[in-house]
Amino acid sequence: MSELALFPLNIVAFPGEPLNLHIFEPRYKQLVADCLRDGSTFGIPSYVLNKIELGTEVKIMDVTKKYKDGRMDIKTIGLETIKVLDFQNPWKDKEYAGGEVEYVISKDVRDISLLVQFKEKVAELFTWLGETDLPDVSEVQSVFDIGHKIGLKPEEEYQLLEMTSENERLKFGISHLEQLIPALERAQHAQDRIKQNGHFKHLDPLKF
Repeated sequence: MSELALFPLNIVAFPGEPLNLHIFEPRYKQLVADCLRDGSTFGIPSYVLNKIELGTEVKIMDVTKKYKDGRMDIKTIGLETIKVLDFQNPWKDKEYAGGEVEYVISKDVRDISLLVQFKEKVAELFTWLGETDLPDVSEVQSVFDIGHKIGLKPEEEYQLLEMTSENERLKFGISHLEQLIPALERAQHAQDRIKQNGHFKHLDPLKF
């Protein structure tokens, strides 16, 4: 267990994920200043289910811009999943929140065959979408690496944080993609049929 400054957001930040933040509230200007001064980290509890419970510890990697009024653009990287045990707002003598947290660590060894299957499904999705600005699937080593790019709802992303097994997360991701891709294909087929309505069609008459 540890104590961390806390910056609740209505997003899910994943371990290992780069996250850029624009800091403008006075309390979070103070939080960032304290972290930069002390070389400390802070937590981002994911407030997507209207509760403060799970989140991710993050580290400030760079301050990319400082504005005259004290606002900042910062780059962070996700470290570990955390569970908030004691949320205090404000925290100690600070303007921002903080409290006691414990770290949530995966309890199993990753099944390589599941990872391969997951990456194949992700590649299939990306091929179907036909987008060029997408991550390199060959570099994916965890569901967290690609969790924001596979069409999950915020509450489903939160479910990934709740899982203490990477294999469980991989199975969840595979199951999601096995349902999503056919649904997208059906939607595309329906769209194509709708576009055909009203057009002149050359139809062969049925022979009875």
